[in-house]
This record gives sequence, C-alpha cells and structure tokens, in this order.
Amino acid sequence: MYKIITPVITVFDEHEKPDYEANKKVIDFLVQGGVDGILVLGSTGEFTGLTKKEKSDFFKFYAEYTNHRVELYAGTGCMNFEETVELSNDIYSMGYAAPMVIGPYYYGLDQEKIFIFYDTLAKALKGDLYIYNFPARTGHSIAPQTVKKLLEENKNIVGLKDSVPDPNHTNLICLEAEGHAFTAYSGFDDQFLYNISSGGNGCIGGLSNIVPEIWSDLVKASNNKDFERSLQMSYLIHKLMPLYDMDSNFSLLFKKLMVHRGVDISTKAIFPFDQIQDTVYKKAETLLDSVLGEYRKL
Repeated sequence: MYKIITPVITVFDEHEKPDYEANKKVIDFLVQGGVDGILVLGSTGEFTGLTKKEKSDFFKFYAEYTNHRVELYAGTGCMNFEETVELSNDIYSMGYAAPMVIGPYYYGLDQEKIFIFYDTLAKALKGDLYIYNFPARTGHSIAPQTVKKLLEENKNIVGLKDSVPDPNHTNLICLEAEGHAFTAYSGFDDQFLYNISSGGNGCIGGLSNIVPEIWSDLVKASNNKDFERSLQMSYLIHKLMPLYDMDSNFSLLFKKLMVHRGVDISTKAIFPFDQIQDTVYKKAETLLDSVLGEYRKL
C-alpha cells in the first residue's frame, strides 16, 4: 500500500508562535484532499523556531484535532539528545505512529557515529522509530549498510525518510532492508514512481501541502495499478518541482500558495525568512494555476 505523507507547514501568529485555530484549517484541507498521513514539525514545518514545550504542546494539539482521521508522525529531532528522547517517548501516548528523527546537525558524523546515535535512540524509545536522512541539512548521509546494521540490532526501527538527490540511495537501502519490517519513503516529490518501483512505500512530499488532491490521485492510481493515470499525475508533480527553488524558505511560499487556494491562514514564517519578492510569488502562482488547470482537464 503506497502512501503520501504531508510534511505539513506550520501556521504562526505575529509572535512566531503556532496559531492553533489556523492550523486546524490546514489539517482539514489536507484531510479533505485525501493525504494518507501528516508529519508534524518536519523541515517544512519550521521546527527550529520552537522550544521543546512548544513542540510538545503542538504535537498534543495536532493529535487531538486530527482525531485519527489520518496517520500522524512527529518530527522530534532536537539538538539536545535527551530532549529528542523525551519528545519522542511523549508522542506515543498521544496517538502518533512514530517519531521521525533527523540526525544531529552542525557537527559532521561518520557512519560509526550515525550508528551510535540511532542505535542509542532506538534503545531509549518506548515504540517505533523512523530515521530521517537529509544530508543537505545535516552534512552527513546514512549508508545503506548502516541501515542494515541498525535493523539487525533494533526491531523498533521501522522506516526511513530519504531526502537525497539520487534515488538509487533509497533503492540500495530497500535492498539492505529485505527481510525486515521496514518502510522507505522518498523525501522528494519527484522520486515517487522510482521509490515504489524500487521496493519503497511512497513519499513524504511537501507539494502535498499545496495540491493534496493531485498527490492523493497519484497514490490511488498507483495502488490501483492505473499506470496511465499515475504517469499523468506524476508529470504534474514534476512540473511543480521548481517551486522549491524559487525562495530560500519554500515554506513561506507554500503558505502563500495555500492562501491562493482558499486556505485562510497567516503566511508568517520564522525569522529571518518572512519576506518574498512579489515577482517570485507571481511566478509561483502562475505555475500553480497552470498545473491545476491541466489537472482539471484530466
């Protein structure tokens, strides 16, 4: 069963604190759009701007309002290891499927240190754990052989989000994970079809914030083996990929485009990413409208 999980944007108020009422509108938009799950406070959710308590409170709010309508995953990675453990253990009782934890950033890690980090974390948790591999943000990438070693040592490591330019990396991880109960998701929207053809389970893709219906259509077609429809939807997703490169903080742009789609939210982003040029936004809006126009004709 292939899935699309949305690494959801976070709506902030003027003080850069989560606006709970506005975030309800985002949840409803995504659920109605047909996504399979939501990753709360991932990279797209600007998690670095929140304290541990703010994260914990926000996780609780999300679980209560979503009320089991979709699967929930929590981005619990912190610079402080003990806080990562505490946040991760807290979310199980809230109803989350699992925490999704990015590796330590700022300091470079070799494969031995990456293994030690996730091995120690897995053994400290009360439930399942997903690895979040994002070398562009951490400066290191987990090797397929390291994943295999971790799976041999920890039955509660059950999956991975792999945000890498080369999808063959995910393919190699899937090969090393054979025989284990393990799900591998692409972190880049345009790698979905490669991912599922390589033994993966789908995508945790940010574009599903903006076009959840196109994404859910793609996943449904793929699960139904409707290859023509899958290719049509994948082509539309590929057309939207330039949105990621239009601004240094694409979360701000995504919020503005969600407003354009009728989601009544603030577009406030964390400091210092709260500005975007009008020409950039207009270009993005034109691209989105063009793709939505194509979608409605299919």
